[in-house]
Amino acid sequence: MKIALHWQILIALVIAAAMGAYTGTEGTIMGVHWLAVYTFIGTLFLNALKMIVVPLVVSAIITGIANVGSQGGFGRLGMKTLGYYVATSFIAIMIGLVMVNTIQPGVSNNPPPVIEANEQVSMAVEGKSAGDVVDVFLRMIPTNIVDAAAEGQMLGLIFFSLLFGFFMTQLKGDIAKTMNNFWQGVFDVMMLMTDLVMKFAPLGVFGLVAASVAKTGFDQFGNLALFFMTVVGALAIHFLVVMPLILKFFGGIKNPWLHYQAMAPALLTAFSTSSSSSTLPISMNAVEHRAGVSNRVTSFVLPLGATVNMDGTALYECVAAIFIAQLFGMELDFATQLLIVVVALTTSIGVAGIPSASLVAISIILVAVGLPAEAIGLLLVVDRLLDMMRTAVNIFSDSVGAVVIAKTEGEKNILVSKEF
Repeated sequence: MKIALHWQILIALVIAAAMGAYTGTEGTIMGVHWLAVYTFIGTLFLNALKMIVVPLVVSAIITGIANVGSQGGFGRLGMKTLGYYVATSFIAIMIGLVMVNTIQPGVSNNPPPVIEANEQVSMAVEGKSAGDVVDVFLRMIPTNIVDAAAEGQMLGLIFFSLLFGFFMTQLKGDIAKTMNNFWQGVFDVMMLMTDLVMKFAPLGVFGLVAASVAKTGFDQFGNLALFFMTVVGALAIHFLVVMPLILKFFGGIKNPWLHYQAMAPALLTAFSTSSSSSTLPISMNAVEHRAGVSNRVTSFVLPLGATVNMDGTALYECVAAIFIAQLFGMELDFATQLLIVVVALTTSIGVAGIPSASLVAISIILVAVGLPAEAIGLLLVVDRLLDMMRTAVNIFSDSVGAVVIAKTEGEKNILVSKEF
């Protein structure tokens, strides 16, 4: 009996957590540290995903725009997509704002000490301020598209691909047909490569999760337990309450649980990799082939969402900034909290492609409200696990957007009841 892919990944995840906790960083096998084995396996899988992201994103957006443009719906689809992204990110931030103000995890008679940020984090956040948001958006127009591809600057790649796809629709005759066939062929090949990589997803997930657990363990969460639970609770509300309601009332999906089943492989991969961009190939495969959304919508909505739609990240940024303010005993009035909401919404879009994106975004928020950016060092203990959770929320929101937009475009047979 063949086990479904999402069950294979889930089993691998459980085994990885147990193995990582048992072996730790010192356990060895035949003279080789288990951690090195985990890291090798996980890195191979992550590299395979990253290898196909750039050509997949470029070909998906170009073919998506070409398909949309040929039907005269580019502007309509674009407005729906951006409207959905802004609305859901705002809802996520407000959930986080209410939760952190209600629970107040930073208010304590015995607050944990602020941990110094390590060298890598210090370099990432050094000198950051709200003005850096402008610089981030300047990256939307890359000076060299090859450099942008090599450095993984997804905003620049997306902008170029949108322009390329749009002007491709202006071509006529045989040239137009040749260009369409070429990019459609590239996209089809990339999806076949995605199918191959997905076969190794359980093994890759095992390596990534086992390495993470081996290095961090489970015994460091005590001091930050309330903050951790606040973020998890807010993410759970958005993931398990808001998203199903959107599917039901805006997407017309009678049984939203079907979408959770359809997206299970992508959700578990996102949880393991902590990367929306790296999970994109699996997300697109799940939305198109398991949820039944057309290639026309999938190839437009998901690549854009993987870079600019970060519900979980925006929520986390808001909660983390206010948590640190509470630790410092800083009273935040309505205007200051509104500033945090606006900056969190903006940075969740703008800095998504930067290494240590959430840390950079939080540092910008802290500086904007007058707190030291170095205070984010406190979050490092729980950041990895929360990063895994918020990434899963990010990609699920993207997929819900694809379903809702496809429904508004009149598509049928989406999430029909079947065995996934």
